This record gives sequence, structure tokens and C-alpha cells, in this order.
Amino acid sequence: MNVATILKSKGRAVETAKSSVLLKELASTLATKKIGAVVVVGDQGRVAGIVSERDIVRLLAERGTEALTLPVGECMTRNVVTCSEASTIDELMETMTQGRFRHLPVVENDKLVGIISIGDVVKYHIADMALEVSAMRNYLATG
Repeated sequence: MNVATILKSKGRAVETAKSSVLLKELASTLATKKIGAVVVVGDQGRVAGIVSERDIVRLLAERGTEALTLPVGECMTRNVVTCSEASTIDELMETMTQGRFRHLPVVENDKLVGIISIGDVVKYHIADMALEVSAMRNYLATG
């Protein structure tokens, strides 16, 4: 299974923000929409950065509540690791585990086309494993 299959099922909606948005507004969006990350986009929808719940907690620990008055462009993760629609679940698991990421923006031709969370990966990995188990049972039953 690949990212394109997951996006076809879950949808391609991605919460985005401009770099000028204040961190407190972005934090409010995370809480209201019950999501863990917002992708910061620049011109023509290109990924400029990402801000996650972890980023906000780290900034609050480092700078206190003053951090909430910063524009996200000053505190976002700039070197964003992304995936493509062709990426497999195994590739996502490896990337997320090695980088300790919970969200990967999906990019095709320099355009943001979706986002995959660790929850999405787990859900679809379990579905893949269930299909594999079913196929093995059928094979053993006929064998």
C-alpha cells in the first residue's frame, strides 16, 4: 500500500498557514481542529515549514509565553522531511521512526497534496496485515 491509496481513502485536506500567522493563532487551530501539525506554505502552495505540537511545547519551555507572540515563520521547522504519493507504508514507518516525526507532508511536483500522520500509517498497516493473515489462512485451508 502506498500514500496515494491512503490519501484516496482519508482525503487530501491539509491545514496550512502563512509564515506571518502568530504562534498563538496556530496553537488555537491545532486545538480547535484536534490536529497535531500545521504545514506552513509559501508562494504557490510550496511547503516552507511545519509546526507541530511538540514544536510549540519546546518553544514554550525555551521562551515562555512570549513565544506565542512570534510569527510561525520564526519558529517553524524549515527543513521539512516529506514523502510522495508513491511512498510505501514501510518507507513511511522507517522515515517517521528514524526522524521521530508524527506528520509527513505529501509533496508532488513541489506542491503540497496531502499529509500523513503516524495514526494513518498504523491504521493502514494493520489493514495490510489483516489482508495478509486472511490470505495465509485461505492458503493453509486449501493446502
